[in-house]
Amino acid sequence: MSGKQNNSNKLTLISLVLMIFTSVFGFANMPRSFYLMGYGAIPWFILSALTFFVPFAFMMSEYGAAFKSEKGGIYSWMAKSVNPKYAFVGTFMWYASYIIWMVNVGSGIWVVVSNAIFGKDTTASWSLFGLNSTQTLGILAIAWIILVTFVSTKGLDKIKKITSVGGTAVALLNVVLLVGAIAVLIGNGGDIAQPIDSAKVFVKSPNPSYLTPISVLSFIVFAIFAYGGIEVTGGLVDQTENADVTFPKGVTISAIVIAVGYAIGIFLCGIFVNWGDSLSGEGVHMANVAYVMMNNLGFELGQAFGLSEAISITMGDWIARYVGISMFLALSGAFFTLTYSPLKQVITGTPKELWPRSIAKLKDGMPINAMWIQCTIVVIMIGLVSFGGDAASKFFNKLVLMTNVAMTLPYMFISGAFYSFKKKQEIKKPFEIYKSKKGALIATIVVTFVVGFADFFTIIEPMMNGRIGDTIWSIAGPAIFTGIALIMYNNYEKKETRKNIKQDKVA
Repeated sequence: MSGKQNNSNKLTLISLVLMIFTSVFGFANMPRSFYLMGYGAIPWFILSALTFFVPFAFMMSEYGAAFKSEKGGIYSWMAKSVNPKYAFVGTFMWYASYIIWMVNVGSGIWVVVSNAIFGKDTTASWSLFGLNSTQTLGILAIAWIILVTFVSTKGLDKIKKITSVGGTAVALLNVVLLVGAIAVLIGNGGDIAQPIDSAKVFVKSPNPSYLTPISVLSFIVFAIFAYGGIEVTGGLVDQTENADVTFPKGVTISAIVIAVGYAIGIFLCGIFVNWGDSLSGEGVHMANVAYVMMNNLGFELGQAFGLSEAISITMGDWIARYVGISMFLALSGAFFTLTYSPLKQVITGTPKELWPRSIAKLKDGMPINAMWIQCTIVVIMIGLVSFGGDAASKFFNKLVLMTNVAMTLPYMFISGAFYSFKKKQEIKKPFEIYKSKKGALIATIVVTFVVGFADFFTIIEPMMNGRIGDTIWSIAGPAIFTGIALIMYNNYEKKETRKNIKQDKVA
C-alpha cells in the first residue's frame, strides 16, 4: 500500500515535461528576439538548438537514466564521472547564482502581476504603509519568498501541481499566439505585417542597433542562454516514475518542442507586427515588448475581421492582461522548482560532513531546514536592496553581474564531464543516444565550446563598450564562488583526514 502511495507522488511524463517547460521555455524570449533581430533571429535559435540545447539535453537524458537513483542531480553526475571536488565547484557556483536569481525575480515578478491586473506596469506608483515603490516591492517580494518556501516544504506533490499549472498556462499562451496569428493571416487574405521580400530578412535585422558583428554576436549569446535551465531538472530524476525510461523521454520531448516552438513563435510574430510601425518607438523596450506585441495581436485580430477600433483596442488590452497572467503562472512554476531543486542537489548529493547537521537533515525527502535558511538569506538580501538606498542597489547590481557568467559556466562543467562519463565502463547506461565514444567526444567539444564562447563574449562585451567595471565583476563572480567552494571542500577533506587518522590510531 505504501509503495503505491509513494509511486503516485512521483513525476509522470506529462508533469515532468511541464516542469521542464516552465524551467526552460520563456515566452517573452520570442517577442524579445523579434524586437532585436526580426526574422533574423530564427537561424540563430536553430543553430543554438543544434549546437547547444539539443545535444546538451541528450546528455542530461543519458546522465539521468544512468544515475536514476541518485538524489544529488548534477553534483552526483559530475562526482561519479570526474571527481567530487570538480562536481562541488560547478554545483556550488550554479546554486549561488540561483540565490541572486530569486532576489532579482522576487521583486520583478510584481511587474508581471501589474500587467496582468492593469494591462501595464504601474508598480512605480505602488505604496504600502506609506513606503515608496521600491520598498513596497521589497515587502511584497519578501512575502512571496516566504509563501513559496512554505508551500515547497510541504512536498514535491505541491510543487508538481503549481508547475503543472504554470506549464499549462505557457502552453495555452502559445496556442493564443498560434491561433491568433493564423486568424490574422486568414483575415488579411494571406498578407503578413512584416513582409518577406527576400532571404535577407532571415539574416539582416530591421533593428538598426543590431546590424554590427558585435551586436549580432550578443544576440547569439541571448539565443544560447534562452535555452538555459534544463539542468535544474537533474534533481528530479529520483522523483520520476520509471526514471530510466520516463526521464530521457521527457527531456528529449521537451528539447524538441522548445527548440521548434521558439523558431515558429518568432516567425508568427511577423504575421501581426510590423517592426517599423510598432516597435521602433522610444517607449518600446525589452521589459515591455512582449505586452506591446501581444496587445498588437489583439488589435490586429479585431481589425482583420472588421471590428471597430474601440473593440479592437479592448481585445488588445485583454490579450496583454492574459499574457501577464500566464507569465506570472509560468514564473511562479519556475520559482517553486528553483526554490527546491538546486538546493536539493547541493545538499543531498554532497557529503553530509560539508554542512552543519541541521542543514543536511531531510524530512520526507525535503531539505526543509536548508530551504528555510535559503529563504532567510534571500529575504535579508531583498530587505537590504529595498531599504538600503543607492549603495545597496549598486551592490546588488554588482552581484547580478557576478552571476551572469557564474549561472551558465556550470554548463561547461556538466558537458565537460560527459566524455569521462561515457568512458567509464563501470557506470551502467540503460539509455544511450551517443552510441560511440567519438560521437560523445564531438558532442562534449561542441557544447563546451559554444557555452565557453557565449560566456567569453558576455565577459568582454561590456569592456568593448567602455564598461570595464562590468567586465571585472563578471570575472570576479565565478572566481569568488570557485574560491568559496574550494575552501569549503578543502576544509571537509582536512576533517576527513583527521578523522581517518584518529580511527587508525584507535584500531
